[in-house]
Amino acid sequence: QVQLVESGGGLVQAGGSLRLSCAASGSIFSRNVMGWYRQAPGKQRELVAVMDNFGNTNYADSVKDRFTISRDNAKNTVYLQMNSLKPEDTGVYYCNLRPIGAVAGFSFWGQGTQVTVSS
Repeated sequence: QVQLVESGGGLVQAGGSLRLSCAASGSIFSRNVMGWYRQAPGKQRELVAVMDNFGNTNYADSVKDRFTISRDNAKNTVYLQMNSLKPEDTGVYYCNLRPIGAVAGFSFWGQGTQVTVSS
């Protein structure tokens, strides 16, 4: 099993910044993709940004040039630096770890951290 613990959410004004962290522990697969998804009220969960062990990234178009994902493989931790936040960035942000090569849908989720951006 893999445990993911997120931190760093909170309330911020539009234009502000937040940094999320997610630390993984347990039976961590050596080759994996770690990243962030979010879910706004009444909406489906969506990808925000992910990064694999090799530094390859994928961002949602809505956050490109504002958010930066990074990871420390030695600490099994992934970060999300969020700048120029907008009210539409509000939601619960979930950390995800997906082993590379695993069957479709097999991944681990954190408990989520709330991000609220006020206008």
